[in-house]
Amino acid sequence: MTTPWTPVRRVIPDGQDSVRDTLIDLCDRGTDLVLTTGGTGPSPRDLTPEAMRQVMDKELPGFGEAMRLASLRDVPTAILSRQTAGTRRRTLIINLPGKPAAIDVCLMAVFAAVPYCLDLIGAGRIDTDPAIIQAFRPR
Repeated sequence: MTTPWTPVRRVIPDGQDSVRDTLIDLCDRGTDLVLTTGGTGPSPRDLTPEAMRQVMDKELPGFGEAMRLASLRDVPTAILSRQTAGTRRRTLIINLPGKPAAIDVCLMAVFAAVPYCLDLIGAGRIDTDPAIIQAFRPR
């Protein structure tokens, strides 16, 4: 059984302040999981990781490591990506790349750990459809 959820979308301009302010708003209103897309490359306007550093309580670098490793199987430029994840209070924030195909690869690489991470930080419990992805929770 999967957990029902309601998506909340925000389309914001590039920039450290706009990303930071949106993350703070979403986290502080009680959103359990925030997924960002784009802004993780090396170009001057890619500032999502910098905005993340301003809002997160704890960084979870294993998410970025796993996403880059999965992406490297397809593209050698994955080493240029600066995806990361972290928490702010009871919210898990995951930075994903901007390309739809890369988003899929990266999200599938880390999502099995997301439900347990949400449990650990006191966010809402989610269950996944095992036919799509099996959530991992230690016994």
